Amino acid sequence: MLRFGILSTAKIGRELVVPAIQDAENCVVTAVASRDAKRAREMADRFSVPHAFGSYEEMLASDLIDAVYIPLPTSQHVEWTIKAADAGKHVLCEKPIALKADQIPAVIEARDRNKVLVSEAYMVTYTPVWMKVRELLAEGAIGQLRHVQGVFTYFNRDPGNMRNIPALGGGGLPDIGVYPTMTTRFSTGREPVRVQAVTERDPEFGTDIYSSVKADFGDFELSFYISTQMANRQSMVFHGTEGYIEVKSPFNADRWGAEEIELSNRSHGHSQIFRFQDSRQYRREAEAFARAAAGEKAEVVTLENSLANQRFIDAIYRASEKDGWEIV
Repeated sequence: MLRFGILSTAKIGRELVVPAIQDAENCVVTAVASRDAKRAREMADRFSVPHAFGSYEEMLASDLIDAVYIPLPTSQHVEWTIKAADAGKHVLCEKPIALKADQIPAVIEARDRNKVLVSEAYMVTYTPVWMKVRELLAEGAIGQLRHVQGVFTYFNRDPGNMRNIPALGGGGLPDIGVYPTMTTRFSTGREPVRVQAVTERDPEFGTDIYSSVKADFGDFELSFYISTQMANRQSMVFHGTEGYIEVKSPFNADRWGAEEIELSNRSHGHSQIFRFQDSRQYRREAEAFARAAAGEKAEVVTLENSLANQRFIDAIYRASEKDGWEIV
């Protein structure tokens, strides 16, 4: 059993990841750390976790854990991922692991010198939904892929929410823009060549709240928009010469709709529905991470993959400042 320590009492950990780790077959949460010892103890008691620490450093120095899950504000991900790796712990860090691509090589160096596993927590890459999309594309189910279309939006104008605070790494692209980019790259195995983009920022918060993106992948295009101040919507569509694949609730499996893929033929006269019952994407993520940490064969998100995805996001920001194409 891989023994996890949770670095902070953040909401995503409390509500999604810690329950998933506790439900997993090959890992368990054995400690929670917070800068507030009372909060760490309260969260530990809630999940029947035996150990609570009043500082991150104390938990990292402990031999009670083998790995760390980091759900801190984005601006702190690189710092604490490196500190955890230097403490000899495997690291599962929430996305995005960095705010700039040039921050990631230092994380790769920390991983390599400490011989630990470090992975960015893209839970979508562990779901049967996205594995099925990848399989359908690989077998030519829609012929030649010509266009991918995506959207991910929600509404949040809470000034106290980290997503609306630039100093904490807030903004739409770091929070949700990474999903259309990662899932397109994951399912096609291809990388973008160049991008065009328009981005709007909130005049009060200063964070990016809307982006419309067009990316050239060579023989197909990806177009998507994301927003933190629009009505909730998620969708991804892969359109080819012989048909299309529509992914329902593509990013928050089973929380925004059915875990479902629709495969339609060219004339739209025949459709197949692939349904997935409770994919438990966070549990699958934790179990795959634990297998990889144990040296077993398991596909996880590598830091090299994270670097490529962050280069994509960086290029979108640069493209938003100019007319025309920006090289990724």
